[in-house]
Amino acid sequence: MKALRDDAAPRTPWVTRRVVAGLLFALATVLISAVAAWPIYRSTQFVLLVAVALAAATLIAAVSWRQQWRGWLVTAVLVAALLVLGVTLAVPAQLGAPSGWGESLAEVVAGFFFAWKDLVTVELPVGSYRNLLVPALVLFLVGTCVLLRLSWRPDRLAYLAVPLAIAMASFGLFFGRTSVSMPLQLGPVVLYAPVETASGAGILVVCLAWLAWRTSDERVRALQRAADSSGIRTPRRFSQADRRRASLGAGMVAVAVLIGIVVVPLSTHDADRQVLRSSVGPDIDLAQAASPLSEYRALFADERATDIIFTVTSDGALPARVRIATLDAYDGEVYRSGGAQQSAEAAQFVRLPSTIDAGEGAQVEAEITIGALGGIWMPTLSGLEAVEFAGARSADLADSFYYSVDAAAGVQTAGGGLSAGDTYTVRAVEKPTPALAEIEAAGAVNDGAAVPENLTRWVEEHAQGTEGAALQSLITLLRERGYLSHGLGLADEEEPAWASELVDYTVQPSASGHSLARIDTLFERLLERENDPRAQQTGNYVAAIGDDEQFAVAAALIARELGFSSRVVMGVRIGDAPAGLAACDNGNCEAQDVSVWTEVAAADGEWVPIDVTPQHANTPSLDVTELRDPENVTEVRPDAAEPVLPPDPVQQDAALPDDDGDSNGVDLAWLWAALRVVAIILLVLLIVLGPFLVVVAAKAVRRRTRRRAATPADRVAGAWEEYVDAAVDARFEAPARLTRRELAVAFGAPEAVRIADAADRAVFSGTAVTDSDVEAVWSQVARQSAALRADLSAVRRLAASVSLRSFIRRLEPNRGTRSPNVQKGRRASPARSTL
Repeated sequence: MKALRDDAAPRTPWVTRRVVAGLLFALATVLISAVAAWPIYRSTQFVLLVAVALAAATLIAAVSWRQQWRGWLVTAVLVAALLVLGVTLAVPAQLGAPSGWGESLAEVVAGFFFAWKDLVTVELPVGSYRNLLVPALVLFLVGTCVLLRLSWRPDRLAYLAVPLAIAMASFGLFFGRTSVSMPLQLGPVVLYAPVETASGAGILVVCLAWLAWRTSDERVRALQRAADSSGIRTPRRFSQADRRRASLGAGMVAVAVLIGIVVVPLSTHDADRQVLRSSVGPDIDLAQAASPLSEYRALFADERATDIIFTVTSDGALPARVRIATLDAYDGEVYRSGGAQQSAEAAQFVRLPSTIDAGEGAQVEAEITIGALGGIWMPTLSGLEAVEFAGARSADLADSFYYSVDAAAGVQTAGGGLSAGDTYTVRAVEKPTPALAEIEAAGAVNDGAAVPENLTRWVEEHAQGTEGAALQSLITLLRERGYLSHGLGLADEEEPAWASELVDYTVQPSASGHSLARIDTLFERLLERENDPRAQQTGNYVAAIGDDEQFAVAAALIARELGFSSRVVMGVRIGDAPAGLAACDNGNCEAQDVSVWTEVAAADGEWVPIDVTPQHANTPSLDVTELRDPENVTEVRPDAAEPVLPPDPVQQDAALPDDDGDSNGVDLAWLWAALRVVAIILLVLLIVLGPFLVVVAAKAVRRRTRRRAATPADRVAGAWEEYVDAAVDARFEAPARLTRRELAVAFGAPEAVRIADAADRAVFSGTAVTDSDVEAVWSQVARQSAALRADLSAVRRLAASVSLRSFIRRLEPNRGTRSPNVQKGRRASPARSTL
């Protein structure tokens, strides 16, 4: 059985009202989408790409619509246009080098699949970085072409252009920043998030305007068809009802736009936007890694203290500080990197484009080579502008480098973190550090952790002045009354390696950890020493024993008590550091050179570093120290003395070696890895094939429902419907205005006529239908459905099995009356659909 094409149908003119309306609709959508996506790119290359993509999409849509191209041909032309324009616009090639074209083409292909993910992991604006313009090219080329073809369709599928237009405008909103645009002042009125609000309101108005025009146009066409069929011409004038309906619609649109412009931004201007980049980044790596502050004391072990963790070299002046980790979330036990005090965007670690704007200041360029550091925290500089990796792992390192501009910290997730020999060059801007006594507080943010009671008492008793001056006086006093101890040795043991260069240093043991209990004990000893008459006689108030781990946390909590936002930074100093502070020698940074300092936020948003390392020149009073030693009183029995074991330590935030476990156990790590790979593959297959499987299942359920209808007559009628659906899915036309026999005759198959006659007899004759009659009709349907598919290619048969045309045809209205040819029994074979 073979259907004939309807070549006699008159060709529509190039320019019609529907074509013009669709063009205007697509142009407005592209403009709004480009404005919404501008904050992502902010590049002239993006403007050129949008203009060229719009022109190419319009040309492809017009030619394919005029020539009635098949869907596969339109897809092939769009793919070719994507590759050509991608190489020249999205990933500009080196025109003089053939290899450059090949590399650009590979980047474009990779961008189709991976640039969408990369786009939400790179700091904005991305400009023309690598292949991140490919998503924009797909959006404005493919999206515009499909939007035009949909808006030009005569059937109800044209209304799918509205969700597509909204999706195009949403690209810039979903892939953009977590913060909104700056408020716009219009006299006494302040408009919050003007760009986002204008984009949303604009696409809403455009879609509603096109829908209103489309509905009106279809109503006019329906009246025209009715007039042509009846011969009665009715002049079309706007009635009072039409005017009321138009006024009501315009009023609803105006109210919706007013709510979108005024109410929504006003009620949400203080909240962070939840966009795609809000939930990306190396959060899993940061959550699984131990806090660097908990591992701080392990750096001073004798076997590691003198290991070179990294080296810093420069053709000019070396940077004053190199940052390793920034920790801004404190839960009362451990300081971590979690962004508890910043906005969602500030806390986000994202990938960097080629360069970022770090503001004005002294330019610094340094090369950092990793030694024995390890881990995911990557040494960087404040005011980072660019990072360029070198060496064998340069590509992997560049793809796995994430950075937080607000935290001025970076992490490296390639292969589990940094390795010895990794090398990269850092360009940054160093800004002058304001005097601590002169800054004003920007306002602290409560992260939920309580403040130790003894710390609060100590601050109230010793605070002098306000804000920066008070903070400086308290930090100075705390360092003077503290004593440096990394807690790795006792007074009667051999001097540890880290203390070998300290003159007349007396080793004092101290507990590790920086929990609230540890900090509270620190200030409890200070308060007790201040109230001790012996301290008043000698003038020796040194009582707080610890190192940067405890004193940095204590300083951060003190700053919060005074209204400052604070955080803790681990890093190294380079060059000539003030007395009592560790520094790297000529850029060779050893483990024992690592320090921890506190940073506070000034009113202008700048972070000011505060050195907190306690002094080591004045030794704590031994009598006070001895009084604070815990005692375990036991009753010694002469006949059976048993040693008393000390209680288990409460502090759990220090880094402890992992238990090796039972070495004889079966290693099932490979099994879990294999199961994870299989699960991922199955998930991808389910996502890709899921919609098609749903369609096949829906058709099976529909066929089963028809075969199990309540009455035999309904089962015979269902058999006819099943045959018609099979023909429709094979791309035959089945107008709803035709009777069963007329449609069977149009199909041109004798079996089809017999099936139609059987269905008519079962429905209208009142004759009893037996089960054997039902089975006979369904057997005829099975044979004829197979005959329909036999004329198709393998690809077309597969497409027919997952086609939705048989479902959609029931949603289409019965347009017009019967054709005169049908009434006379001269209905021609229906044409296969070309849409």
